[in-house]
Amino acid sequence: MPPKSADKKPASKAPATASKAPEKKDAGKKTAASGDKKKRTKTRKETYSSYIYKVLKQVHPDTGISNRAMSILNSFVNDIFERVATEASKLAAYNKKSTISSREIQTSVRLILPGELAKHAVSEGTKAVTKYSSSTK
Repeated sequence: MPPKSADKKPASKAPATASKAPEKKDAGKKTAASGDKKKRTKTRKETYSSYIYKVLKQVHPDTGISNRAMSILNSFVNDIFERVATEASKLAAYNKKSTISSREIQTSVRLILPGELAKHAVSEGTKAVTKYSSSTK
């Protein structure tokens, strides 16, 4: 009971605000340390791992992939995505358009990817856009 009476003791305004700040930090640490109270939601990290894995299983059903290899492929996909998006943005700006369409993406893919890879990417992209357009109508 003595600690409760100590908490009820009135204090001046300056020390009260000074004492409240450390209490908030301690309360946050206690909540994080004890698992039975509020749990923080984990920040979600977006990756292409599940899609890479699905494609791998379609092509080679009996082959696995290590976490490190998955991380490397994920970085590769992010890099290519960034390059294509940047180039498409430049193309839209050159044409004084504010929207990136499938045409800008197709042109940027032709500019960035080499030879046969660009041809396959364009044909697969065209096929995907056609399939999407037909399903939305």
